[in-house]
Amino acid sequence: MKEIESKRVLIKKVLEESDKFVGQEGVLVCGWVRSLRKSKHCSFVVVNDGSTQNALQIVVDPAVANYEDISKMITGFCIRARGKMVASQGKGQTIEMVAEKIEIIGTVNDEYPLQKKATSLEFLREVAHLRARTNTISSVLRIRHALSFATHKFFGDRGFFYVHTPIVTASDCEGAGAMFRVTTLPPGDAADFSKDFYGKPTFLTVSGQLEAECLALGLGQVYTFGPTFRAENSNTPRHLSEFWMIEPEVAFCDLDDLAELASDYLQFLIGHVLDHYRPELEFLSTQNQNGDLISRLQAVRAAKFHRVSYTEAVQILEEAMNSKKQKFEFKVYWGCDLQTEHERYLTEKHFMGPVIVTDYPKEIKAFYMKENPDGKTVRAMDVLVPGVGEIIGGSQREDDHQKLVKRIQEMQLHEKDYWWYLDLRKFGGAPHAGFGLGLERAIMYVTGMTNIRDVIAFPRFSGSAEF
Repeated sequence: MKEIESKRVLIKKVLEESDKFVGQEGVLVCGWVRSLRKSKHCSFVVVNDGSTQNALQIVVDPAVANYEDISKMITGFCIRARGKMVASQGKGQTIEMVAEKIEIIGTVNDEYPLQKKATSLEFLREVAHLRARTNTISSVLRIRHALSFATHKFFGDRGFFYVHTPIVTASDCEGAGAMFRVTTLPPGDAADFSKDFYGKPTFLTVSGQLEAECLALGLGQVYTFGPTFRAENSNTPRHLSEFWMIEPEVAFCDLDDLAELASDYLQFLIGHVLDHYRPELEFLSTQNQNGDLISRLQAVRAAKFHRVSYTEAVQILEEAMNSKKQKFEFKVYWGCDLQTEHERYLTEKHFMGPVIVTDYPKEIKAFYMKENPDGKTVRAMDVLVPGVGEIIGGSQREDDHQKLVKRIQEMQLHEKDYWWYLDLRKFGGAPHAGFGLGLERAIMYVTGMTNIRDVIAFPRFSGSAEF
């Protein structure tokens, strides 16, 4: 028979197009050995090249050259295999390869830390340079790619422009002060920043939002998707010091429009993974007791998002607390910042579905959010989902110049650092709104992973910048 391809074929393609490949000779695949089993008459090599959750079984007859070396392979060996594709008689697979030739191109020794048996996620963080070869982490990283790709498709199809905002900045978007300083000056107590590279104190950005607002008020609707940095000394399963943010910004947009965009976007992300990465989800649903992962995602994909004001949400929570229907670790009162336990009660027990909470007290929100007529709340929103709580946060931006100046002063920020941002309200200002989605938080939600350090290839957090 004619060889189907002379170049390497991805295992994903072979498995997904098995009808096309059955009977074809000379098919070439490469990958890493997951397992090897020997019988009296042949050896069975299971190999994966990272393109898919599933692996390909290769049947090796003793007549194959270098069979003795092949039969001694262990987990981690890297091989190049050429052979004939045949219908599989085994369970759980439709196609397998009968090897014509196997070349060993990379060996491992007894020090190889990844074994066939299960390995803890904690240990894998210590060998992050190798953990992409494991079933769990490779599944997560493929879903990370899927969410990134789906983000560009969602906004691109809706006429948004993808823009790149600075990584080095002189302004603090959130006003939190937890920023990494960028300097070329030698260490010293009395640094003269006029002699620094940029001539002023500069930092790694915590958000591209302020610059995205500038671009939205010229291009109409934009989104930025890039790394952000926070110097919070938080050693928790939900915090990183380097993470990726998706931040759309839309001109001529109010909070209602923004809420609709956010819910559509979240459902699109979930739908893309459900439709195209089901094997990964099925595998992950068996890990960490996440058996309901797929059904939970399907429910949010199909759900109508409930809308409730912050004031109404607090009343619901206070009633649950006072009637002893629910015990909270953190007390609920008007003006408090809702905790994850509060958000999960709203989504999982009261509304039993995703919720958008709006109109938060201005004292617990950033300076740039538009003030409501009551003078106490701002046009802010958080999108909450079952199992996690908040997953998206956004707001309509303050477009009144005087109110924005007053708010900057109230929060004791330096007005001169925001001169260009204030100009947007003086020179052809327009109503606009935007939100932020932390990519890693979204991956945690979609995959069911419980530690944010396991959803990024090389995690950065306090005390660790390995690899």
